[in-house]
Amino acid sequence: MTRPAPIRVVLADDERMVRTALRAILSAEPDLEVVGEAATGAEAVSVVREVRPDVVLMDVRMPEMDGIRATEQILATPAEPPRIVVVTTFENDSYVYDALRAGAAGFLLKRSDADALVQAVRLVARSDSLLFPAAVRTLATEHARVRPAPPAWVAKLTGREREVLRHMAQGLTNAEIARRMEVGAATVKSHVAAVLAKTGTRDRTQAVIAAYEAGFLNGG
Repeated sequence: MTRPAPIRVVLADDERMVRTALRAILSAEPDLEVVGEAATGAEAVSVVREVRPDVVLMDVRMPEMDGIRATEQILATPAEPPRIVVVTTFENDSYVYDALRAGAAGFLLKRSDADALVQAVRLVARSDSLLFPAAVRTLATEHARVRPAPPAWVAKLTGREREVLRHMAQGLTNAEIARRMEVGAATVKSHVAAVLAKTGTRDRTQAVIAAYEAGFLNGG
């Protein structure tokens, strides 16, 4: 049986020792491959455009260009962009929240163990679940720029789409949502696509962030 192509990863961090440690952990996994490194945000943008990885592990604070700006530039490409995971020292950092709003798929603490790192890369590559939903909720509670009135998209959500969005915020996969709602996986996938379209977001993380900022996930 043909083995699936490995998940291709780029490491962006201004500390060489951090990049070396990350490379050692990821390279030990047969389904993961480190295909590039960068020491600045500008280098990260250049390397990503050159090697076209599936996932980028992005330090949020780097010289020349920080991880937030680098994330924005990488995701602005017309080609299919990679999934970006912010790697940070402080989980409640406003920089991390800004990176999520800019389009990062999630974040990971630098003190996370090897198993958590590997599983995070695999999860965001599948893009079928929210990475560390409880941590995203905490960040949103502390940093969300809550609007004075709900945006127009809230009223456009159907009852089923509202239910799906709440399940997305809990970190459930499409298969788990399907079982919870007793519908087919294709139906859930269609609802998720509708939620992303109506919220004007690119992925589950941005949709959940938008929902917190609209007050939807705080009783809205």
